[in-house]
Amino acid sequence: MRNPKVWMAIFSAAGILYLTVGLVGRRAPGPLAAVHARVPSLNGFASCSECHGGWFSSMADSCLSCHVDIAEQRDRGEGLHGTPRAKEQQCAACHSEHHGEDFAMVNRMSFAQAGVQDPSAFDHALLGWTMAGRHLELSCTECHVHADTPVLPEGGKRYLGLDRSCASCHEDPHEGRLTQDCARCHVQESFTTLRAADHEEVLPLVGGHGDVTCRTCHAAEDAHSLETLLGGPRTPSRSCKDCHASPHAEGFVAGAAALASMPAGESCVVCHVAEHVSFRADTIAVTAEQHAGSGFALAVPHDEVACAACHIPALETFAARYPGRDADTCAACHDDPHGGQFRGAACLDCHDREHFAPHAFTLEKHAATALPLTGSHVETECSACHLDPAPGRPRAFAGTDATCAACHKDAHRGFFRRFETEDEPATCNACHRTTTFTEALPFDHRRWTDFDLRGAHAQDSCESCHVRTPEPDDRGRTFGKVSKRFGAVQDCGSCHRDVHGGQFDREGLPKTVDGKTSCARCHTETSFRDFPKGFDHERWTGFPLEGAHGTVGCTDCHAPLRKPDAQGRTWGRAKGTRCADCHDDPHVGQFRVSGVTDCQRCHRSAMSFSDITFRHDFDSRFRLGQAHAKVSCDACHKPMKFGDREVVRYRPIPHQCSDCHTSQKDPLRRGGR
Repeated sequence: MRNPKVWMAIFSAAGILYLTVGLVGRRAPGPLAAVHARVPSLNGFASCSECHGGWFSSMADSCLSCHVDIAEQRDRGEGLHGTPRAKEQQCAACHSEHHGEDFAMVNRMSFAQAGVQDPSAFDHALLGWTMAGRHLELSCTECHVHADTPVLPEGGKRYLGLDRSCASCHEDPHEGRLTQDCARCHVQESFTTLRAADHEEVLPLVGGHGDVTCRTCHAAEDAHSLETLLGGPRTPSRSCKDCHASPHAEGFVAGAAALASMPAGESCVVCHVAEHVSFRADTIAVTAEQHAGSGFALAVPHDEVACAACHIPALETFAARYPGRDADTCAACHDDPHGGQFRGAACLDCHDREHFAPHAFTLEKHAATALPLTGSHVETECSACHLDPAPGRPRAFAGTDATCAACHKDAHRGFFRRFETEDEPATCNACHRTTTFTEALPFDHRRWTDFDLRGAHAQDSCESCHVRTPEPDDRGRTFGKVSKRFGAVQDCGSCHRDVHGGQFDREGLPKTVDGKTSCARCHTETSFRDFPKGFDHERWTGFPLEGAHGTVGCTDCHAPLRKPDAQGRTWGRAKGTRCADCHDDPHVGQFRVSGVTDCQRCHRSAMSFSDITFRHDFDSRFRLGQAHAKVSCDACHKPMKFGDREVVRYRPIPHQCSDCHTSQKDPLRRGGR
C-alpha cells in the first residue's frame, strides 16, 4: 500500500470519525444526574462510551462494570435486580439519565418497571425474606438509611448491604450464651412473645404448662437452664415427679402404673394429661380398675356416681377430699330420709343393693296397702302421691286418697265438652294414655279445636302456639292457650306479622297470583323461605337483577340479621337502588352533579366497575389528540389528598399547555421544576 491516495483516504476517514465522535460527545441530551456528575471520568471528552459502551460492549455492560454488587445479584438471581422481570430490563428502562442534578434516578417509576407499584408497601418476600410483626410498622429509612436520600454519599448504599440476621440490628441480651438462631424462640411481633419450636417433642406447652414462663422450669442456675439446653447438648428429660410431689399412696401409684404397663415414676400422665391446667382438673377420669387400687372398688351402685359426689371439690386438702370409706356402710355417706318411719327395717328391705332408686318396694308389696298400683300409677313417681312434706318433716306414705279427683283437676276447664258427642265423650282417656298425661294419643287437632294443621303448622311443635308458662296455673296446667298469645285466630295475620311492612301491598302490585292472595302469592304453608316459583325481583321491587347483580346471593344486599328486627325480619333491607347506595365513591364526589353522582356515565356495564366506557374526547372538556393519547393516565391524573383520603384527581385539573409544558415546570424533573 504505497499509493499515497489510499493513505490519504484512510487518514481522512479517521479524522471524520474522530470529529463525529467528539461532536456527539459535546451534544449530550442533557446534564447528568448529581451522582454521576461527580465522577470525573463521566464528564470529560468522549465520556459517552463510559456509560453507553464502546465497540465491543453494551450500555448494560458499562453500568454493571461500576455497579458490581448489582451485577453479582443478577448473576446469582438474588434481590430485586435478580428477579426475571428485572433481568429482562435494560438499566435505562428503570434508571433514566440526562435530566440534571435534581433528578432522582431511583424513583417510583423505577420500582414500577420492576413490578412494584408502591415502594412504601414493598413485599420483602420478593427478596426471600418474609417481613412481619413489628417490622411492618417501620418506615423504610429506619433500616435503609439512604432510601429517600436524593444523592447518595460517596460509597453509600440505598438498599443493599443489610444482613437478615437479628443480631445485625438488635443487641443480644443473652451475650452469646445461646448458640441458637433468635427465630427459634422469638417471633417478629415482639421479643417478649416467645415460642418453643420443638418443645412438643419433650412436653406440650398446654394446660398448666401453657401459662408459665421459660424461667419457671429453666432457671438460670439450674441443670435444665436455657443456657444449658440451647448452648450445648441436651440434658435428660424430666419426669413429673422431678417437679411435682405426689399425694397418692404408693399402692395406688403402683397399681395405676402396672395397669398402664409403665414405670411408677412416669405414670402420672395416665390421669393427668398435659392439657389440664390443674391436678384437680374436672376432666380427670379414673377407671374402675384404677380406683380399686385405693381399696374402694367402684362396683354397682358406685360405678355411675360422679367423683364430686363423694370427693367434694370445695374441700381444700387432698386428705379431706379423699378420706377413704367402706363401700358397704351406707350411713357413712347417706342420711335416713324417712325420719325413722321404717325403724327396725334395713335399707335393703325396700331398696336394692345396687341403687336407692328405683326402690324395691314391689307392686305386690304395694297391693297390701290401701291403693294397689295399676295403669299409669305403676310408673308414677312415689312423690306424685306422697307429696313433698313440710320443711323439716319426712315424707308421709300413709293415708293417701286414691281417687283421681283427689290428685287431678280438669286442666282444660271443660273446653273439650263443646266438641263431645254421645259416641265420643270428652273424657281424659280420649286423648291421654293411662301411663302418663304427657304421653298423649294422636291428637286430632281439627276434630277437637276446629283448626286444621297443614304444612309447617303440622311440623311445628305444640309449644309454638301453646307457649308453656313458667309456673303452672291453679289446675296444674303449663300448656298455654292460643288465645293468650294471639287472640281469636282468623287468618295468617292473627299469628304472623307482615315483616315487609305492607311493601308488597302497594298500589300497582298484583293482589292475586295464580288465584292466591296475601302471603300465599309468594309463600307456601311449608315455610316462609319457600318460594315455589322463585322471586321475581324486578316485578316486586322494580329493580332488575342484571349483570353482576344477577350473580350475587340475596344476602349480599339483604344482610342476615343476628337478631330479628322490630318487625321480626331476619334479612336486612337493601340500602337503595342507586350505585352510590351500596358502592363507595372512590372519586370522593369529583363527578357529583347537582348533588348526585351518576356512576353509569362512565361505568355502564352491570358486570364490573372496571369495564369503563369513558371516552376522553367526548366525555370530558379535553380532547387527547394523537400526542396525549399515548400518555399514561397517571401522568396527568395523580393521587391527591381529599380530606383524610388519598384518591386520584380527575377534576378539576388544568387544561392549558403551559400548565404542564414550561421550562419552569417539567414533570420529568424532581419536584416538577
